[in-house]
Amino acid sequence: MTIRSEDVKTLRAQTGVGMMDCKRALEKADGDLDKAKKILREEGLELIGQTGREANEGGVFAYVHHSNKVGVLLDVAANTDFAAKSADFITFANDVAMHIAAVSPRYVAPEDVPEADLEEEKDVYRAQLRAQGKPDAIIEKAVEGRIGKFYSDVCLLKQPFVKDPSETIEDLLAVLRTKTGENIAIRRFVRFAIGE
Repeated sequence: MTIRSEDVKTLRAQTGVGMMDCKRALEKADGDLDKAKKILREEGLELIGQTGREANEGGVFAYVHHSNKVGVLLDVAANTDFAAKSADFITFANDVAMHIAAVSPRYVAPEDVPEADLEEEKDVYRAQLRAQGKPDAIIEKAVEGRIGKFYSDVCLLKQPFVKDPSETIEDLLAVLRTKTGENIAIRRFVRFAIGE
């Protein structure tokens, strides 16, 4: 089933969850918005009644690797100062900053990848598959599979957490959102490294 971009945008507006997660939930729900919301809630991704509230609290967190050759600044937002000062929030932010230092993602989420970069990746994958003699009928499906891997390589939320690769950063964020009942969001980050 083809999922309409308007439905993805609607679900995102209603839940505050990322575009790719909304699209995936709609695919699982055969395009039914209510079922998709239920799927997101079951996965801990729905923002528990916090939609429409701005995440204007939070903090900027810094991590410097013990070698002093890599450092990270990370902006994490929450709805309330109470949540932003909680031990769970601070632990999460510090772990994510350390993860960024170790793994060096380029973007926060798949929707942050510029369309030109995404198309360039797809073109490279198509060329590789054609060179391997793959038929055109399966190339596009294979390209979509490889794009998923590309996202897990370059998008912070899709990366396996460096301390526990069985969970992604997105999984950790969902747990924190559930614990706090707030719209916690990673807004941006900057990674600095000597010689890069």
